[in-house]
Amino acid sequence: MLVYQDLLSGDELLSDSFPYKEIENGMLWEVEGKWVVQGAIDVNIGANPSAEGADADEVVDDQVVKVVDIVDTFRLQEQPAYDKKQFVAYVKKYIKNLTPKLDSEKQELFKKHIEGATKFLLPKLKDLQFFVGESMHDDGTIVFAYYKDGATDPTFLYFAYGLKEVKC
Repeated sequence: MLVYQDLLSGDELLSDSFPYKEIENGMLWEVEGKWVVQGAIDVNIGANPSAEGADADEVVDDQVVKVVDIVDTFRLQEQPAYDKKQFVAYVKKYIKNLTPKLDSEKQELFKKHIEGATKFLLPKLKDLQFFVGESMHDDGTIVFAYYKDGATDPTFLYFAYGLKEVKC
């Protein structure tokens, strides 16, 4: 199994259990999330509760919750939305922090294509949800989520160069 960690914070943000598609010259990974139900599921096995000694009024209080699989699996923490000025400031700081952690070949590609990825994200800002890893590191990679036209499940966007592949 492969896990993808944030190069800046070390938080696990994704694994190969969630296939991705490269977009924007490989700068962004697009991953489809799914809403899933967590908690107990009522299974009718044909037993008669009154014959088993249970009261008719006895009710099991099971907590059933709907969660997004990627958010739940990697314990992503939602952050307040950014406006355009905040987002541009974040990207500038992100470039400054991430560039020294990349080898020279990746640095060139990152610098060449980060502007295109930023321009791809800017018009979507009002529709994006912002997530960070479990540690909530201030300078960590942000994971973006949004709903494509008519979709009921969210699509996640990751800065590919901010991820480090780790074999488990």
